[in-house]
Amino acid sequence: MPNKNESAALSRFTGSLVRRAQQRHVAIWLEVVSTEVTSVQYAALDVLHAQPGVNQRQLGDELDVDRSTIADLVARMVRNGLIERTDDPADKRSYVLFLTPAGKKQWATLRPRVEEVERILTARLAQKDTLELRRLLLALLPER
Repeated sequence: MPNKNESAALSRFTGSLVRRAQQRHVAIWLEVVSTEVTSVQYAALDVLHAQPGVNQRQLGDELDVDRSTIADLVARMVRNGLIERTDDPADKRSYVLFLTPAGKKQWATLRPRVEEVERILTARLAQKDTLELRRLLLALLPER
């Protein structure tokens, strides 16, 4: 366990704070949402719920993951029966993606739990501070 001086030093670095916040998010996710569906998988379910029929590249762009990562993610979710992929009628080299009935059910089950994670993570922040935190975190990310 770090002593007070080490903790103060680690708090000076944005990367350390982001890493620690991410670790807290993962711990809360595993406790509240699911030990089987990751936050990235849930994000994919959420995108496909809002935009059924996007192709794999579009889903990867929405999730900000590279081509090999999205291919693995989609393959795993297809194997788990959460999404289905069919040939894109506009481009036979591409797939379009849809939630299966099990995927729709999973999304509906997990949605309130994901909202609870958000509530837990931001419980000590005023709403304006939560919005400011999101704005600042987005500013750290590269422009898309």
